[in-house]
Amino acid sequence: MYLELLDLFWLMLIAGAVMFWYRGLAVRERALVAVRKHCDQMDLQLLDQTVALRSLWLQRDSSGRLRLRRRYNFEFTSTGAERYLGQVVFLGNQLESVETQAHRLG
Repeated sequence: MYLELLDLFWLMLIAGAVMFWYRGLAVRERALVAVRKHCDQMDLQLLDQTVALRSLWLQRDSSGRLRLRRRYNFEFTSTGAERYLGQVVFLGNQLESVETQAHRLG
């Protein structure tokens, strides 16, 4: 069996897509851990126990390297009655910020 150049191209493309997806899952898990920690510190309840990818774009980090910037949204409550939105931002594998909407204190 011989591999042609086009076959090799498709294999590399599929491998790259799988690697991109796998790394995205790892960053998503880190985002979820950061949000849980933030909610615990602020005495908030994370709803649905999940974060959802909201945007993905390229941006340079402080050393000038091009990184993926991912923004995840999550929902939380402080009183148990209302739902509020929050967001967590990662640049590459580094946590940039966790922000929450203004909310009632429980």
